Amino acid sequence: MPNRYQLAFLASFVGTFFLLVAIARYINSKLKAAGYYVSDLILIGLPKNHTQSTDSNTTTSTGMVDFTSGVYTQLPALLLAVATCVFVYVKFGKNTAVWQKKACARSFGLERIPIDGEGRRLAEHSDLPLRPPRPDDVLGLPIGQHVSITANFGGKDIMRSYTPTSSDDDLGHFDLLIKSYEKGNISRYVSQLKIGDKVRIKGPKGQFKYHMSLSREFGMIAGGTGITPMLQIIRAALKNHLDRTKISLIYANVNVEDILLKKELDELAANHSHRFKVYFVLNNPPPNWTGGVGFILMCGPPPMITAMKKHLADLDYPAPRTVSKLQDQVFCF
Repeated sequence: MPNRYQLAFLASFVGTFFLLVAIARYINSKLKAAGYYVSDLILIGLPKNHTQSTDSNTTTSTGMVDFTSGVYTQLPALLLAVATCVFVYVKFGKNTAVWQKKACARSFGLERIPIDGEGRRLAEHSDLPLRPPRPDDVLGLPIGQHVSITANFGGKDIMRSYTPTSSDDDLGHFDLLIKSYEKGNISRYVSQLKIGDKVRIKGPKGQFKYHMSLSREFGMIAGGTGITPMLQIIRAALKNHLDRTKISLIYANVNVEDILLKKELDELAANHSHRFKVYFVLNNPPPNWTGGVGFILMCGPPPMITAMKKHLADLDYPAPRTVSKLQDQVFCF
């Protein structure tokens, strides 16, 4: 069934078309009543040769139907307009954004249980697939923004923010990458979900909106599940052939198995080597590791240091001391 926006488009198209036809016929009749012909106005300076007949719009002097004048010239235009309308509707009108402009809350059904290759429910990181109201819907989330999951525990609403790992190219579902914590409320809530259960999600949220003229180059630093907002922007930038933004990403984790979405990041870097570079950093590297290893040096204004300390804590790095020492793994100048 078409939604209200599609119906409004069809109604405005048909209404405008017939309004223009009515105006054209009215003006033409007034001009003829005054002794003017449209051909006279168009072909000014050429000899006049009006053929008088009882119905010059439909027949020729031989009595045959003339398909080059009158209503018959409007019929192909009408058919072409209808065909164009149908094409636009079928091609672009089906996918409805769940969120159009303003933030609001929605309920989404769990599409399937995240499991690994051996049929076990994922524990460390869950790629949570959620289903919008209609199978052809897209999330419509502005690039650079996120959503939040709300769950009730002990009479209190607990809210956590997440950036989808899917895009609007994926019809009828979107995915959230959720890290499981032993005492995390949302982690426990997600682990108890069954297929068809409703998840309360609010969005869009955030102040950042990406567009291709925002900057010529981006430098990104991410750790753990912090890769999701970065990947959202990277995907959007690289799939747009008109976008020339260059992106460099430093992605830090503790162990190699903690690197999320590594295969996709490697593919993006290989396919767009002139625009995207990724550098992986590990705390505990395996043998023959070719990425980054070692200590983290930080220097900057207090808000930046405070934010980076939080991200490093999520990566299980030791908290830096008030006055850093040379032997510290995280050193703040």
